Amino acid sequence: MFPPDLLASIPHSPGVYLMLDKKAGVLYVGKAKDLRKRLASYARLAESTQGKTAVMLSHVHKIDTLLTRTEKEALILEASLIKKHRPRYNIVLRDDKNYPLLKVTVHEEWPRVLMTRRRKKDGARYFGPYSSSSAMWATLKLLASIFPLRRCKTSQVQARTRPCLNGQMHNCLAPCMGLTERAEYQKMVSRIIMVLEGHNRELITSMGQQMAEAAHDLEFERAALIRDQMQALSRTLEKQVIVASHSRDQDIFGLARKDASLALAILLVRNGTISGSRTFFLSDPIGDDASILSQVLNQYYYQGDNLPQEILLPCEPEDKELLSERLSDLRGELVHLQIPQRGDRLQLITMANANASHVFAERDKKEQSWQTLADFMVKSLHLSRPPETIECLDISNTSGQLAVGSLVCFKQGEPDRRHFRHYKIRTVDGPDDYAMMGEVLERRLKRGLAENDLPDLLMVDGGRGQLGIAMRVARELGVEDAQDMNWLGIAKEKEEEGEKLYKPGRKNPIILPAHNPVLLYLMRIRDESHRYGVIFHRKLRNKSTLASELDTINGIGPKKKQALLKTLGSLKQIKLASEEKLARVPGIGHELAREIRHHFHEDTQQTEQGER
Repeated sequence: MFPPDLLASIPHSPGVYLMLDKKAGVLYVGKAKDLRKRLASYARLAESTQGKTAVMLSHVHKIDTLLTRTEKEALILEASLIKKHRPRYNIVLRDDKNYPLLKVTVHEEWPRVLMTRRRKKDGARYFGPYSSSSAMWATLKLLASIFPLRRCKTSQVQARTRPCLNGQMHNCLAPCMGLTERAEYQKMVSRIIMVLEGHNRELITSMGQQMAEAAHDLEFERAALIRDQMQALSRTLEKQVIVASHSRDQDIFGLARKDASLALAILLVRNGTISGSRTFFLSDPIGDDASILSQVLNQYYYQGDNLPQEILLPCEPEDKELLSERLSDLRGELVHLQIPQRGDRLQLITMANANASHVFAERDKKEQSWQTLADFMVKSLHLSRPPETIECLDISNTSGQLAVGSLVCFKQGEPDRRHFRHYKIRTVDGPDDYAMMGEVLERRLKRGLAENDLPDLLMVDGGRGQLGIAMRVARELGVEDAQDMNWLGIAKEKEEEGEKLYKPGRKNPIILPAHNPVLLYLMRIRDESHRYGVIFHRKLRNKSTLASELDTINGIGPKKKQALLKTLGSLKQIKLASEEKLARVPGIGHELAREIRHHFHEDTQQTEQGER
């Protein structure tokens, strides 16, 4: 219920408001030039009984306000709070950290090109995000083949007496061996940045001049290398789509509606060429197109990364002038927000709108495909209801040590990674997979009952025995009687028999043909559960091994351990490092370096003394 006595205490000033439910959860975050007027409009809407806004207001128990000096400050604070709280009724774009980025470590003496999913303020250059990971890896592979920078994991180059495998295969300039000059290395870094910025044609022109100069100076090997690089770049240019005759950077937004849902497409044009695209689907957003577009722009450019000179929009957003001022501040120069009415720019908007409409077509296609598969699963597996949500549990351990349970969740045919869970085994000692599975299932089912959040189908990786444990836990908790859940065990049997599916109350397993789509889908879920568990188990094992090696040294705590790993790269490198190199690690010093060196080489020293 909207608080009736709220308005009396709200001033006529800019700020941000947070609508909270009974549990103090944030339902909605908004900003206003005049807080009292904005909240008064909500008070009038609260009297209505229709629409999503009215439904949201019926859950509001309290409204907090934060006053700001200007409307621009309110705009910035609103985006920050939405990113922090991810409110149910706000437009929340998928976070960029879920998409891969390419990172060029220009802050290092000998830069590298890496894949990352987190953008940090560390002085590096970031490019992306890439909506397609395959496109990102293809770009990285191309760059590595044309411009052979180092691929070491350490930020500092460690001097070597012989080159690594990449160096021997001429896939690295080998700065560790002193085989390249820094100026030549930096030229390659600059060329990589030009490629990632989309300035390929300018780069090819520049490289052509450099090739001619090298040939004129009789440096034929260098000229041949530049020629090969130009040819590789030219082949990639043939695949690029030129959409503009100018060299400006643009982002083109397209918008499409279908019933209450809205789809957005963003075409990224760099130097007149489409370098990528992004799409977003909003199931039932609050507000009109102008309001939604304003929220999207504020969130999408929240950090100001890769802001273009010009942004083309399908309609005028709310607070256009304010947004333009904010984005210009982030870029450090004027950013133009344009709503084209004619000409080439309008054709680009039409293309973006078509891409947005295609989002609905793709979703409809996926939904139809899923419905067909779900119906097939009900018939093949004799399920009581379509398995819209499927969870699969797997146990990973090494002879009972560092045991973990991994639970993955698939919704309507796709992984729902927000509901992936790891469980550290607490009550079982020794290699007892049945007891471990029982513990994890008990914890999962208890939480599911408390939150009314149980899947349509729960699958365990294993045969009749593992399924029997699952059913025993379900009976003890009353899940089997109270919930209309389906259960399944999937076991990898002998090669000639293939996969076997076990169901409660059925004597013989269900055996489906090897290429049956139902079996392939279930195997995909099982394999993802196994992969998810093994990765976490390996992480715990590595951490345990590292702890047993370094934590026994006096004076080594978590921060110094992290500094050693960050600087030297691995436990192996720490063991091989000289006392002088260890002493240069931040926070270590000569005395502790001597202690570390003595710890790892004590046995060797004793052996040498014995031989003497």
